[in-house]
Amino acid sequence: MTNPALNTLLEQRFSPERLAPYRTASGGDLAAALALYERNSQIAAAFWRTLGHVEVLVRNAMHSALADRSGRADWYVPLAPLLTEKAQNDIATARDRVVRNGYVETPGRVVTELSFGFWRYLLAARYERTLWLPCLRGAFPHLSGMRKDVHDKVAGLHELRNRIAHHEPVHHRPLRRLRADALVVAGWICPSARGWVGAGCWVPGAVGGVSGWRT
Repeated sequence: MTNPALNTLLEQRFSPERLAPYRTASGGDLAAALALYERNSQIAAAFWRTLGHVEVLVRNAMHSALADRSGRADWYVPLAPLLTEKAQNDIATARDRVVRNGYVETPGRVVTELSFGFWRYLLAARYERTLWLPCLRGAFPHLSGMRKDVHDKVAGLHELRNRIAHHEPVHHRPLRRLRADALVVAGWICPSARGWVGAGCWVPGAVGGVSGWRT
């Protein structure tokens, strides 16, 4: 049973602009739009958990591969000449943030300050010969494909993560494929980790009934 007065109040509190995409998707019905808005938040929360696990797996695997390649845990120092100016600036910012937060700088702390986007862009075509073939390929030991396969899936997951972080609609995205991509990426790194992430994934329960589990 709907409460028109409450629905109108909620629309003002959340803002008509924010709810506009949901109203459009719901044929202009405000009650349905609010229900979709809530379902979208449930989907986002479920994906956030899985994306967080995969981000950490990707970050740690790539960090280990780069450390092995350089022979140093602070690989970002000797390998700096291979990185773009943007990547070098990201590392400088991460190192500064560690110190500003009152910690002694360690490679582990620096790495945790680097965004998912940083790791995504290390998988770009520009690094094919300088980073991918010499070392980053080893971060995904169970991969049977090419660098582009990893890049494309990680890029899609990164974009989804950003949409969720900005509280934007994600219910209309290819949710089944994105969940599968998250597990595939985890499996390229470690099949056992993939199994663990998949077993704890809440996405199917949150997504059920949304446009037939969009593909």
